[in-house]
Formats: sequence, structure tokens, C-alpha cells
Amino acid sequence: MRPFILILALTAPPAFAQTPADMAPEVRACHDAAGFGDVAPDCIGNAADACQAAHSQPDTTLAISECLMAETEAWDTLLNREYRALRDARPDQADLLLDAQRAWIALRDADCTMAYDRYGGGSMRTVAAADCQLRHTAIRTLQLRNMQPN
Repeated sequence: MRPFILILALTAPPAFAQTPADMAPEVRACHDAAGFGDVAPDCIGNAADACQAAHSQPDTTLAISECLMAETEAWDTLLNREYRALRDARPDQADLLLDAQRAWIALRDADCTMAYDRYGGGSMRTVAAADCQLRHTAIRTLQLRNMQPN
């Protein structure tokens, strides 16, 4: 019996233009520029757009999804910061805040599952779900910021 030899191609993965850390300044600027009460500024998604434009294969589903997910992670960092700040500012409401956050997570997951399922087996479903996650996360971040006591 001849031995089976597996030869792996040593190729670089597709270039990922930006990481969540790279996007952090642009996402923070969007967060900071949003006025009180503004939870859906036009700048949400700009970091992902710039990432996609700089990607080696900008028009692929993979590039679009990677960039959306990276911006989502940058917003999630801010969301966690806002959550902790609000919890610390309103310790008497910590349990209510935790309940609200858990309910928000369930809503986000249900909405984004619907966005994903809407496209059936098509590749657009990944982009739709990633965009949904980004928008929900950014909006929730700004909502938490707006709940801070004056």
C-alpha cells in the first residue's frame, strides 16, 4: 500500500484591510459626534465601507462581511464601556439594566436571524446578518450612552 501524502498549499489568506482596533478611532469619532438622542447617525458603517474599499477583493461577500464584523467588534467595545459606565452611575438599577441588556440581545439575535433567513441559501444572507449585527450594536451603544445621568 502506498502512503498517502497530503501536500498543503502555503498561501497567504486574503488580505484583511482593517481590524477592529484599526477601526476604533473612526467608530469612536462617530460615537462622539452623535448628538444626544441621535442613535442612528449616518456614520454607522463608514469604517466598514473604508475597510471594504481597502480590501484586496473589495466586492466579495467575504470582504464585505469581514469589514462589517470588524466594525461591529469596534462598536461592541464601546457598548461594553457604555454598559459599565451606566451600571456604575446607576447601581440601584443594575438588575434592571442587566434584564434590559439580556432582552436587547434576544431582540438583536432574533432580528438578525430573520435578516439572515430572508436570503435563503444565498450568499447575501451573511452580509445581511453582519449588517444587522453592526446596526443593532451601534444603536444600542448610543442608547446606553443616552441613558447616562446628566
